[in-house]
Amino acid sequence: MYAVIETGGKQYRVNEGDVIRIEKLPEEIGSVVTFEKVLLVGAGEKVSVGTPVVDGAEVTGKVVEQDRGKKIIVFKKKRRKGYQVKRGHRQDYTGVLIEKINKGRKKAQGQKDSVQEEIEDGS
Repeated sequence: MYAVIETGGKQYRVNEGDVIRIEKLPEEIGSVVTFEKVLLVGAGEKVSVGTPVVDGAEVTGKVVEQDRGKKIIVFKKKRRKGYQVKRGHRQDYTGVLIEKINKGRKKAQGQKDSVQEEIEDGS
């Protein structure tokens, strides 16, 4: 089973057991994090697509590290003007181990679960 979650303005495709690096979260190492913005949940041929999120779906993870990324160099120069600036940047990130993907609520009989099913039915 896999899911697509949104956090820090970015989207990530995750499976149970994956370790992902996301924008820094203000959590301690070992604490549990829940992602409620789940955009898609898939298991084999069955895919639930949210509009914009899947109702009741959530992904639970555990913070395993708080660190900083590799240094990147930002260099600006204007030729023939004597202007050049060299700066560096290291982005903070949080490492999260994905422990559980919850599919969400069960759909009532006759109720559409996702946009994908509506497209397949021709509605």
